[in-house]
Amino acid sequence: MPKVLISDKLSAESVKVFEKYGIEVEVNTDLSEEDLKNLISDFDGLAIRSNTKVTRELLEKADNLKIIGRAGIGVDNIDLDAATKKGIVIMNTPLGNSITTAEHTIALMMALARNIPNANFSTHLGKWEKSKYTGTELYSKILGMIGCGNIGSIVADRAQGLKMQVKVYDPFLTDERAKEIGVEKMELDKVLKISDFLTLHVPLTKKTKNMINSTTLKKMKKGSKIINCARGGLVNEKDLANSIKKGHIGGAAFDVFSKEPAKDNPLFGLKEVVVTPHLGASTEEAQENVSIQVSEQMSNYLTTGAVSNALNIPSVTAEEAPKLKPYMKLAEQIGGLAGQITETSIKKIKIEFIGQVALLNTKPLTSVLVAGLLAPSMEAVNMVNAPIIAKSRNMELTTSIREHSQDYLTEISLLVETERRKREVAGTLYGEKPRIVRVMGTRIEAELGKNMLFITNEDKPGFIGELGSRLANANINIATFHLGRTKIGGDAIALIEIDEAVSQDTIKLLMNIPQVKSVKFLNFEPNII
Repeated sequence: MPKVLISDKLSAESVKVFEKYGIEVEVNTDLSEEDLKNLISDFDGLAIRSNTKVTRELLEKADNLKIIGRAGIGVDNIDLDAATKKGIVIMNTPLGNSITTAEHTIALMMALARNIPNANFSTHLGKWEKSKYTGTELYSKILGMIGCGNIGSIVADRAQGLKMQVKVYDPFLTDERAKEIGVEKMELDKVLKISDFLTLHVPLTKKTKNMINSTTLKKMKKGSKIINCARGGLVNEKDLANSIKKGHIGGAAFDVFSKEPAKDNPLFGLKEVVVTPHLGASTEEAQENVSIQVSEQMSNYLTTGAVSNALNIPSVTAEEAPKLKPYMKLAEQIGGLAGQITETSIKKIKIEFIGQVALLNTKPLTSVLVAGLLAPSMEAVNMVNAPIIAKSRNMELTTSIREHSQDYLTEISLLVETERRKREVAGTLYGEKPRIVRVMGTRIEAELGKNMLFITNEDKPGFIGELGSRLANANINIATFHLGRTKIGGDAIALIEIDEAVSQDTIKLLMNIPQVKSVKFLNFEPNII
């Protein structure tokens, strides 16, 4: 009989779920770190929320642990790398608190619009400052949204019920989905310019960190207000505080902060700012939902091997693993390259397996490739949940196999269709080493390193020399240099491996080279497999 430890406070219903599956349950929410280390080897499963810290040291003691279930979304309290190396499955419950978080966003927006916190405090003091706390209606106001996934779409629905006009920036939101939920898609600068209220609903990634900063704040309408119940770090809090003090931004309401617990913050003490201690998921209903959901998921895995909402488990048998390993790396690189050069919403994903790879189990390769494609713009994407995420975003995913290739013994080809254009990336194996052999219709032979520059340019003399000179002046060393062109004097591309990341200033210098059309810095940290 499997045995599960519940070390954080979950709903009492979660115990009943485990028992229904014949699983022995022990509830102990008062364990010290040392106590947990001493006990953990007795359990097959560990059910937690955010209080229990699953460290590398703890996992070293977890000799029998097979699964860790997180009742909630965030897994910052779990050492994912150590758990993966230990062979422990990590599951979370990404949808259990969507409604609760969306409602908190609306609640903060209303509190901000009507000065409720300040008016409440004043009235409790026996004052009657009716004119001092005159607010503004939400009716007919423009709600700008950055991101419109699961939670964002619920916020949009609630805002439309308040008769607000909802304008959305989301590169992954298709026109069909936007029409379905009744929002209007726009570019980011346009959303910033016209919004009366701005809410954020995106994960914290390298691209989204500090995306609202002194530069973007200046683009916003004077007097507009910002609400963030998504992730701390999306907004540069110091820049926002300065903008509020100067009278440009009219106010803000935050439930999440760049550093939590937030004991001190640039936004604290400003009368124009409403703050709450990360209450987005804190309702009885949400706690019940995630508790039951994580118990069901863990029970299914422990009794039948079924996997849902896993963050780190590949669907590969022991026999297939050695054969698939180099292809997994190739698929991740193809997806990662395409994902980092794709900027608009994806409508269709077409994957073709050609030659020797067509004879293998291509399902895990598809998942890895799609995960690589989505990972640059989304958090917690892996080979298990990537196809589900693509489907929820109305991305049409198709795969095909062809047993013979004209050019290579084995080849994986990806075609990404966005609302503006199509982008193709293809690769092969040289022995067991991945190689990119085609990008946007241009032949190239490139081995991808950790740090890469992707440049599109005109095929004219002087480009390579000027590029090398400017990189040298920026003290950036070139490791490898790969070129491809459509024809003499036509369009060309370059994939350049460099020893370190480059700054935006360096990218601007490269963009000023006359022949250059675009420059992108790419990073290929393996994080999907």
